[in-house]
Amino acid sequence: ALEAREKLQSDGIATRVVSMPCVELFEEQPQAYRDELLPPSVTARLAIEAGVRQGWDRYVGPQGDVICLDRFGASAPGDVALRELGFNLENVLQHARALI
Repeated sequence: ALEAREKLQSDGIATRVVSMPCVELFEEQPQAYRDELLPPSVTARLAIEAGVRQGWDRYVGPQGDVICLDRFGASAPGDVALRELGFNLENVLQHARALI
């Protein structure tokens, strides 16, 4: 995510990375704080989740996208499997650019 942000920024595309390690804790925060991190006016949102998609659509919205694990059973070293599953710079950039 951070490497993709750097590349997009260097291409003149304003971006931000928001880490949400605990959805439950985020949901407990005041709405003003949540809106500060995820402004309602920003609809080009991309979630990157090395797990299932479930729950992320409410944060990316109808115009956003999610890169996630939609299949299981890959057999390879971790970094190789993640790359093959789409968790790589090229795929993240492709998804991000498709949103704008």
